[in-house]
Amino acid sequence: MNANIITQLSIFVNNAPGSLANVAKTLRECEINMKACNLAESTEFGILRAIVDDPAGAIEKLQKKNIIVKKTEIIGVKIKDVPGSLYEASNVLGQADINIEYGYAFTGKNVEGLFIRVDNPEKAIEALSKAGLELVKASEI
Repeated sequence: MNANIITQLSIFVNNAPGSLANVAKTLRECEINMKACNLAESTEFGILRAIVDDPAGAIEKLQKKNIIVKKTEIIGVKIKDVPGSLYEASNVLGQADINIEYGYAFTGKNVEGLFIRVDNPEKAIEALSKAGLELVKASEI
């Protein structure tokens, strides 16, 4: 597997008071540590997108607790905290005809950047690398 492909969990959360707290409690009980997350909503449910320490183990633990979860492949692009960083990465992908479906910024102990879901991860990795942009490896999170 490509070291630049990152496994993200999409955890479904009912759109009702206390639902996120219940999911968060389950994460704590299962000792699942989130490194980054994003909460998106729709009318009936939300999706907690999370990068965790052990995605395969987390999926197994959450499914045993009847939490609906799926895995998605995303990539991480290192961006700097300066004007134009988002443009640089998104422009490279746009020029390569790669669609960004969604994204969210993160900052870690040793790396900061943007997690993005694209329609063709391998092509995106190639385009970003060719443009000289640095990618986040799963081991860096």
